Amino acid sequence: MPGLFAEVRDGDRVWRGAAGVADVATARPVTADMRHRVGSITKTFTAAAVLQQVESGRIGLDTPIGRYLPRLVPGARGEAITVRMLLNHTSGLAEYLPYAYPSLRAFPALAETGPQSLDDHRFTRFRATDLIEWGVTAPAVGAPGSTPGVYSNTNYLLLGVLLEQVTGTTAERCIARNVIERAGLGHTGFPAGPYVHGPHSRLYEAWFGMIDPPRDYSVFDMSWVGPTASLISTVTDLNRFFGLLMSGEIVTPSSLEEMRRTVPVVSQEGKTIDYGLGLHPAETSGNGTFWGHGGTVWGGGALAMTRADGKRQLALAVNSQRWNALDPSGRPRPHPIDDALAAFHHVAMHG
Repeated sequence: MPGLFAEVRDGDRVWRGAAGVADVATARPVTADMRHRVGSITKTFTAAAVLQQVESGRIGLDTPIGRYLPRLVPGARGEAITVRMLLNHTSGLAEYLPYAYPSLRAFPALAETGPQSLDDHRFTRFRATDLIEWGVTAPAVGAPGSTPGVYSNTNYLLLGVLLEQVTGTTAERCIARNVIERAGLGHTGFPAGPYVHGPHSRLYEAWFGMIDPPRDYSVFDMSWVGPTASLISTVTDLNRFFGLLMSGEIVTPSSLEEMRRTVPVVSQEGKTIDYGLGLHPAETSGNGTFWGHGGTVWGGGALAMTRADGKRQLALAVNSQRWNALDPSGRPRPHPIDDALAAFHHVAMHG
């Protein structure tokens, strides 16, 4: 792992730490205040923006998405899939990613994948409606509302278009105005182009040993994920956001309870997890339940978890991804980095 940085909070006590380098060529160190691509942690911000519109009466949580977006999800399917099902990944809609990056044949067939599409599409500008069409027309991964659900970025792209329709502005501007600015997050925002502005690390993608040495993908057009995973933030801003969310200051307490109603969902790694509306829990024995989200992009990863009472928090960023080699079945092999991160998570959340 070239570098990582984190912030842990316990009430008014704050610890920030960083280790390693932000650039393997120059040995420039990482620092705890760096801006970072946080991947699917973006989904919590998007979900909060949707719940705000539910509170205002512009969106019905259990209203079929076809009532809002009949051209994108037409017919009986549009009538069967509700906004809630998009938020908690029980819509049955497939992941569009393999169609956006054809050489990435997605999980679990990792042994058959290759990284060439990452280079081919570094500066490609995707349209959300095209990505959604690929996901909607792909074979369904389940019946609407059935469990376990299957994690799919197609769901949150649709929620982004839904936000645009009901607010009259882009999803990114809606989230910036109603969530990011409301939370006072001075270093968080959506990128206007392929670059991360301000102090940041390079992001080294290994793609399970197929890119050796790992290649920097910190410059990348994030239109391929938009409001599902393109947000840039800092560990301090993430902790502030989740702390305010858990205290009912971003959405109402009743909306927060909806966000914490979980169903079983199969993750992109093939594991079954509990998932709410843009949130998932992590149980820690004797220290309460933590809520938050993780995220990955090409070369970067992040995790933010906050205890239900809001007092204990962890936000962590790493500047490498997919460091595991693959076994003969194409599954990632265990790696010491996994153990080290798990140990850090345990100490950070337990004290």
